[in-house]
Amino acid sequence: MFVGVLVIGVIAASYRYLPRSGFRLHLALGLQLGGAIGNLIDRIRQGYVVDFVDFGYHSNWWPVFNVADSAIVIGVALLALNALSPRASEESARAGDARG
Repeated sequence: MFVGVLVIGVIAASYRYLPRSGFRLHLALGLQLGGAIGNLIDRIRQGYVVDFVDFGYHSNWWPVFNVADSAIVIGVALLALNALSPRASEESARAGDARG
């Protein structure tokens, strides 16, 4: 539970330092924050996270997960896409130059 609270605090505190533009970055962190809060609520209410999405075919089954886990994974993927896109790195370099 401590890790969840720590992650929520770090993401919330980082919003102060983000550029106003950059929808993809805000969406990525918002999905991660929402997923972390959702899993934390489960841990507080029930003591564990409820995983309920379970699908597969014959003997090939995907690991069980929940909507909060999906939001976190999509947020991480968007964050990686943002970090790896040339446009994002140019914008962050310009923002760093502007700050001093």
